[in-house]
Amino acid sequence: MSFAFICHHNSFLIYDSLKEPTLSNWAHVTHVSVSFAVFVSLVFATCGYVTFRGYTEGDIFENYCSDDDLATFGRFCYGITVILTFPIECFVTREVLANVFFSGKLTTVWHAILTVIVVVIAMSISLVYDCLGIVLELNGVLSATPLIFILPAACYLRLSEEQRTHPDNLLSSLILAIGVLVMVVGFVMTVLRPQECVHGKEMPYCFPGNSSLYNNTPLYNNTPP
Repeated sequence: MSFAFICHHNSFLIYDSLKEPTLSNWAHVTHVSVSFAVFVSLVFATCGYVTFRGYTEGDIFENYCSDDDLATFGRFCYGITVILTFPIECFVTREVLANVFFSGKLTTVWHAILTVIVVVIAMSISLVYDCLGIVLELNGVLSATPLIFILPAACYLRLSEEQRTHPDNLLSSLILAIGVLVMVVGFVMTVLRPQECVHGKEMPYCFPGNSSLYNNTPLYNNTPP
């Protein structure tokens, strides 16, 4: 969540796309969009956990049985959404390549060629690996945490002319310490306990006679009773 919401790589492109790119408009857009995203995430997480309890997966679609037509339609809609959203994630890479190798000036032909190359390479790599959860986890602890907590706090402490006991310096020191702790603990936990994938695996309650199995599952236990 930290990496996605705070270190969004499309921030500058989105800011420049505003009709009136002012700080007040930018604040309004970011607060509304992030608040809506958090609300949707909480609704899905709560509904998923209340329904499946200890069997709840990070990808809620993995909890539905293969013969559930409504869930299959949901997967189809989600796939269309990803197909239409995925190229946006490659725009920043294309922008960097255009600035480095073409001085920021691309013809229409090279614009299309470079876009296709970036999308195809990223898609090819993703198709080789089934579980990419560890990538997001490492991005969060090694990229988001330093950018959000460690570097800003360290820069403030370095440039501050106030005494070390000043409340702002104490708060910055606390944020810095928490950031270092989160980064170290998060990295160790990610390496020692990597996220497992169950793509395509049928849950026990999908089999005949076990339809109500998940109702008796302990709240904080991810293994079948």
